[in-house]
Amino acid sequence: MNTLFPIFVKFDKLDILIVGGGNVGLEKLEAIYNNCPEAKIALVAPFIKEEIYTIAQKHTTLKLHLRAFRWDDLEQKNIIICTTDNKQLHQKIYEKAREKKILINVADTPPLCDFYLGSIVQKGDLKIAISTNGKSPTFAKRLREIFAESLPTDNINDLLDSLGAFRDKLKGDFQHKVKTLNDLTKKLTNE
Repeated sequence: MNTLFPIFVKFDKLDILIVGGGNVGLEKLEAIYNNCPEAKIALVAPFIKEEIYTIAQKHTTLKLHLRAFRWDDLEQKNIIICTTDNKQLHQKIYEKAREKKILINVADTPPLCDFYLGSIVQKGDLKIAISTNGKSPTFAKRLREIFAESLPTDNINDLLDSLGAFRDKLKGDFQHKVKTLNDLTKKLTNE
């Protein structure tokens, strides 16, 4: 059973820790900054890829710590992403994160994840997240490519701005507004 509940998180309002500075750490870092350029991230690792240093030059909200993970790295963090090859370390960090009620994602280890970083399609203000419940990130990436190719890029923000302005002008109770917007968007998708 898929019990995931999709949400969109404002990463610029949270403190994020990435443990690991290799290829997977780089991939997670790029995914976050591609979606939230102002995300506040601390990355700790005894080895940090050169590409991560390049990202740090562009994003002043990224703090790099070239050293081994320490338990005090968890202080004041809301989200942890583990990306090392050290499964024992990941297990220990997961247990401590659960104690401290910090959300955690351990790359390629679904049982040690409170959340997954899905594949994302973005066209202007439209954002679609895709998840396979941790079973096949590769399939999610393929679906992302299909959506990215098939969704129109022209005028999507104009359409969303118009719909938002229309919604703001609607009078009546919640049910009336929902029905009116449903009728309007149904016409858009049928044309």
